[in-house]
Amino acid sequence: MAGVHQVAEVAPARASELAGKARQLQETIGRAIVGKAMAIELLVIGLVARGHVLIEDVPGVGKTALAKALARCVGCEFRRIQFTPDLLPSDITGLSMYDPSTQDFQFRPGPIFTQILLADEVNRTTPRTQAALLEAMNDFQVTADGRTYALPKPFMVVATQNPLEFAGTYPLPEAQMDRFMLRIRMGYPTPEQEREMLTSHRQGEPVDSLPVVIQAKELLELSFATTSVKFDADLSTYLIAIVDRTRREPHFAAGVSPRGSLALYRAAQARALLRGRDYVVPDDVKELAIPVLAHRIVERGPRSSSERGSAIRVLQNILAELPVPAG
Repeated sequence: MAGVHQVAEVAPARASELAGKARQLQETIGRAIVGKAMAIELLVIGLVARGHVLIEDVPGVGKTALAKALARCVGCEFRRIQFTPDLLPSDITGLSMYDPSTQDFQFRPGPIFTQILLADEVNRTTPRTQAALLEAMNDFQVTADGRTYALPKPFMVVATQNPLEFAGTYPLPEAQMDRFMLRIRMGYPTPEQEREMLTSHRQGEPVDSLPVVIQAKELLELSFATTSVKFDADLSTYLIAIVDRTRREPHFAAGVSPRGSLALYRAAQARALLRGRDYVVPDDVKELAIPVLAHRIVERGPRSSSERGSAIRVLQNILAELPVPAG
């Protein structure tokens, strides 16, 4: 993927050490985000696999807090953009301004020039402004006034949106949904988890006291190490079979793109490494299929409040029907 430093090959012992730091990262975030171990793991998988993540759920369940916790624990520059209907593309990417001292126009970088970007309520801005993220998310660069500027490394977009509210929102187009490696849903906490959350917030916001666990340079090493995780040919065949079924499914207007296949491949490698393995197992592919693939599927008929809900159900049926390779 573009936008990653070229680093020397990561030795197995070093890869194992860095994977341990990534697991520590998950545990540390878990101190502030109670009862959401799966969501935290998926977010860290996206970080390690050099992907972008969409956190989609109802208001108040911790979407923004999860993104802030990640930024707090990673030694990377972090910025937040609150998306609103009047936000312009240049408010994100930056713009050229006339400098009287040089009698020339100088480019002023926008908030997208950071390492971890929180795009909060991304569906509240217009499609034109949403599109300003596309080049950055795909090519890790920004083009303005005919010039191209590289983004910092690593670079990750964590976006949030509410899937139930339609007043004043602009649904993300399929092309932009396809740029997100993973879609995460938080869900409501259990009564026990909510009680623990109330206790942890008694003396302030827990996210504010989280320590830095992993540095940007280490993160780049870890991302590079994931490319060496073994992916058996039988598992590749299994992954392709899942994707192919979505393309032939009559309920769908369009199935998963090749970008989706590659995203599942990379995410499975990252999950394996984070779980202490240098090889992918069938569960890595099967457990990640829905968060990686469901949001890329275009369903037939008009969108509703249960948008993409049937995509999940059909994908679950596909996963139940396809034989899982031994491993």
